[in-house]
Amino acid sequence: MIQRPIFAPILAGATLPDRLFACLGAAVGIAVTALAAWGFFTLVPDLALASLPLVVAPMGASAVLVFAVPASPLAQPWPVIGGNVISAVVGVTVAHWVPNMPLAAGLAVGLAILAMSLSRSLHPPGGAAALTAVIGGPAVFAAGYEFPFLPIGLNALVLVAAGLIYHRFSGHSYPHRPVPAAGHVIPASSLIPHPEDIDKALEDLGESFDVSREDLDLLFAQVERHAAARRGSVRA
Repeated sequence: MIQRPIFAPILAGATLPDRLFACLGAAVGIAVTALAAWGFFTLVPDLALASLPLVVAPMGASAVLVFAVPASPLAQPWPVIGGNVISAVVGVTVAHWVPNMPLAAGLAVGLAILAMSLSRSLHPPGGAAALTAVIGGPAVFAAGYEFPFLPIGLNALVLVAAGLIYHRFSGHSYPHRPVPAAGHVIPASSLIPHPEDIDKALEDLGESFDVSREDLDLLFAQVERHAAARRGSVRA
């Protein structure tokens, strides 16, 4: 029986040290984000922002992506910053033009997905940012179009900066680059799928996967490398 790593059913490629390191990274990242917001609000007091939280809830979800799955296309700097800010702008706009709360909530999230998709900044916590702009209460409504930038934009910028610094020590690339780890060699083989074949296969499946085409290409190359090594050991 094949013994799988404890986190294999949850996240392919995950290891326990990676998850522990992600826990520490998220803790540090959110704490630094809150501290930066506190410092900014202290230096630049504003009545419209006084009652807003230092850190908005969507940043907790963003931290999971940045620190636990930094290779995800959804966790890259532009989706984290652009996705949250753009979605919040959508949410504020909907909140000001649609007085019906249930309808506004649905429209905000739906239109945020559309806006993120068109701007190539799809980021799941963006949906929460749009929803927060609608259901956040009087303080968020009063802040208006300041809300997407303070605190959301500031939070996202600091969180990304924390991720950039933290992953210099984690062993993972961030922003992610599809390159093999040190000491691993990609074999030259005709059995490795052509990138266009990968695109066509993904189109055939009709699903969106949280992995880039370049990472799939690298993965197939590494699979061929290990398969070749296994075939050689079997023949020996």
